[in-house]
Amino acid sequence: MPSPLDKTYDSSVVEKKWSAHWAEHQLFQPRQTENPGSFCIVIPPPNVTGSLHIGHALNNTLQDILVRWKRMQGIQTLWIPGTDHAGIATQNVVERQLKEEGLSREDLGRKAFIDRVWKWRHQSGDTIIGQLKQLGASCDWDRLRFTMDEGLSLAVRKVFVQLYEEGLIYRGERLINWCPRCLTALSDIEVEHEDIKGTLYHIRYALVDAPNTFLTVATTRPETLLGDMAVAVHPEDPRYQQYIGKQLKLPLTTRTIPIVADPILVDREFGTGAVKITPAHDFNDFEAGERHGLKPLTILDFKARMDGSGLRTAMVDQSLLDSLDLKSVQAARPLVIEALQEQDLLIKEEDHPMALGKCYRCKTVVEPYLSPQWFVKTAPLAAPAIEAVETGDIRIIPDGWKNNYLGWMRQIKDWCISRQIWWGHQIPAWYCRSCNKDHLGETETTTGETRESQDTAPSLMSCFISPNAQPIVSETDLTTCPKCGGSDLFQDPDVLDTWFSSSLWPFSTLGWPEQTQDFKTFYPNATLVTGLDILFFWVARMVMMGIKLTGQIPFRDVYIHALVRDAEGQKMSKSKGNVIDPLTKMSQYGTDALRFTMASMASPGRDMKLAEERIEGYRNFVTKIWNAARFIQLYEDGPKTDTPLASRPFPDQWIFSRLNHAIRAVTKALHDYRFDQATSHLYQFIWHEYCDWYIELAKPSLQQDNHPDAATTRQTLLESFEIIQRLLHPVMPFITEEIWQSFPHEGVSIMTQPFPTEREAWTNAQAEQRFSLLQSVVSTTRTGRALLNIPANQALSMFATTTQNDDAASLKHLQPHIESIMRSAMTLAPTTDWPSDRILQLVSGNLTIGIPVEPNLDLQLVVKKVKKQIEAKEKECTRLQERVASPKFREKAELSVIQESEERVTSLRQELTLLTSSEQQIATMLRS
Repeated sequence: MPSPLDKTYDSSVVEKKWSAHWAEHQLFQPRQTENPGSFCIVIPPPNVTGSLHIGHALNNTLQDILVRWKRMQGIQTLWIPGTDHAGIATQNVVERQLKEEGLSREDLGRKAFIDRVWKWRHQSGDTIIGQLKQLGASCDWDRLRFTMDEGLSLAVRKVFVQLYEEGLIYRGERLINWCPRCLTALSDIEVEHEDIKGTLYHIRYALVDAPNTFLTVATTRPETLLGDMAVAVHPEDPRYQQYIGKQLKLPLTTRTIPIVADPILVDREFGTGAVKITPAHDFNDFEAGERHGLKPLTILDFKARMDGSGLRTAMVDQSLLDSLDLKSVQAARPLVIEALQEQDLLIKEEDHPMALGKCYRCKTVVEPYLSPQWFVKTAPLAAPAIEAVETGDIRIIPDGWKNNYLGWMRQIKDWCISRQIWWGHQIPAWYCRSCNKDHLGETETTTGETRESQDTAPSLMSCFISPNAQPIVSETDLTTCPKCGGSDLFQDPDVLDTWFSSSLWPFSTLGWPEQTQDFKTFYPNATLVTGLDILFFWVARMVMMGIKLTGQIPFRDVYIHALVRDAEGQKMSKSKGNVIDPLTKMSQYGTDALRFTMASMASPGRDMKLAEERIEGYRNFVTKIWNAARFIQLYEDGPKTDTPLASRPFPDQWIFSRLNHAIRAVTKALHDYRFDQATSHLYQFIWHEYCDWYIELAKPSLQQDNHPDAATTRQTLLESFEIIQRLLHPVMPFITEEIWQSFPHEGVSIMTQPFPTEREAWTNAQAEQRFSLLQSVVSTTRTGRALLNIPANQALSMFATTTQNDDAASLKHLQPHIESIMRSAMTLAPTTDWPSDRILQLVSGNLTIGIPVEPNLDLQLVVKKVKKQIEAKEKECTRLQERVASPKFREKAELSVIQESEERVTSLRQELTLLTSSEQQIATMLRS
């Protein structure tokens, strides 16, 4: 038996109760339905290290809205949860713990360290899963996956082997992004670029056969000139054509380097038009070096320190070499500058804006580093992934991000997938010592571990394995060499980029490579909800891998939401102290209020400015709904009827017509991924139409004894409010479940009930026209009350008339409703029958309202008030008119925003007409 609702809504009690109820009845599992097709979303797996932040709250709220909506539509629905092992991030967490204990991962060794990470993962790694459940995420938690669980690990190995055998994965020595703190390679998109004010150094290089003739080279990195292999000029630059092919003396060394012509590398307008080529320490230079057959010379080690061995090969002056050896880049640069100045080779320094690459995890400056690594050949994979978006097989929403995706994919470079860390999917490649004895580094031992030394980290062993070494790639662990039969093998110590396993997420979570029933039913996924920041990290790679490995796109729609910023539009960060913790706000205002806030701000293509006041405002909305439910419960018991809607009173017909409009608008908004519009329609209808108007219109029928409309009003209240709970449920699951369960119902949960569908029979144009008239009468009368300082609870004798015959009949029909709402006695008569003196006539379209002016009213104060209102509204109207007329606004703003602004201008003009007329009438009264 349903129980009465408490006086106040206690979100913490309600949320725990229904979370447990949903789990007990396994309501998040997919259910066989009569509807064809399925709807599947895979959660963007949060890092196992993470806790719920505001971005997670937004992303998972939007996913849950879609999932609950589709589930209520009777579609077989699955939302797969999971977490990502987050290689570098997780390893860093555990290494910090070890540091506090006075230990390092090297002290433990690889196996013990990995065991330690697994232990931490089991103890703390699923914190965010519990927090997602608090948010109301209706994932099928029985299908929880982890990117390193057994099934996904088998999929990763299968994919690696398949792509290797097809020549799409290879090992080679190339220049890669290197983090000298994390001591691992990074892909291009794992490097964040920060705009800084750098320095451009102009350095003189002397010609070997004319020592008094110099070429001036401009560079932002003078310390790397010691690794220069050439200087490039443009072949059509008349300043340098005569020098092409000649030799230069490399400053601070005993080497000479050639002058080469390179129209690709050199921009004649930049610097001096002469560019140094350092193939081992710059990506553009590396490609130039390959064009000109220049062998890279590495002068930095893996910790971004000047490498003595490389400096000796570079023939650096001995005294300078001694001072530079093992110095960091930052410490070496002033030493090199000082040496250049001493030899009068530094001409000048000038400020120069530049972008500095930093590790996306630890923010350390990234170095280009020459190293043997594993790569995915992306061009063959990118072509069908581009076509899928170009043809519309995959929709990117908002459409504006489509060009970002295509632009990046068309310029895609091979993907470096090896990482020099221990936590992750170890690369399934083995090396036979006997077959590769000439290609293995000296640091490698018979156990597969690395000898300890001051400057060599154990996980870097693969960097010392020649790119000419022949790996044996296998889905299963190898103990013998298939070539020579020997057993002296060891596995490549590198692990795969975290995004490699994540790129398989849409299908590996469904049991692939096995053709499971889940895979057959739910692949391709329906929708992916994600942030713009991982469009390239993750989305593009899932598309490439999905098409390649399954022959199908991984999902049909990609909805990209914006970033959440603080109220001032600033990025949230702990250092700024502007972080909004969703868990705190859920506890403070309730989860439904936070969810509604997140959805209401999800406007396409715009970063969201989140102020706490907004969450508080939607908490008030929750309270409004709760109070409405309590009011309806008060009158729930009593005579009921089964009267057809067409035979019910005007307010009942009107509210069902408006409810039908809300159902249509909300459904369309959700279909279009316009969560902001869906919540706007819900808020407008529930608060401003249902609560503010319909409940007020219903009160006389319910509160007056033996009112003839009491039964039909009760019927309408109960029916419409139950439908509203179902309409609102995907956004606010907790309060809607609590209210729905508190009224008579059938079924175990509101989420098993059908989502409302529009019904043409509910649409009632006449009822809506009548309500517009009623609203106009009430609004105009309230304006008159305010102008004349008549309290809202004071009885009022008023007059009304209209120039339209249909409206006159409607006014007669509406008279009891108007008198009840306005606490007034309304006389319907033409203005000629009104008292001739001291009647304020308020004209709104065809309607005229008359309100008597009390004899003792200070009319001068009224005039001042009216003039002040006129001034404020004229100012607002002018501002909005200028905005609407602006070509820039009309070009960038959405059509709905433009229409809203235009409607507001029209409304303001009508208000100004009414106020101006009122001012003139009162001024006339003052003169009489």
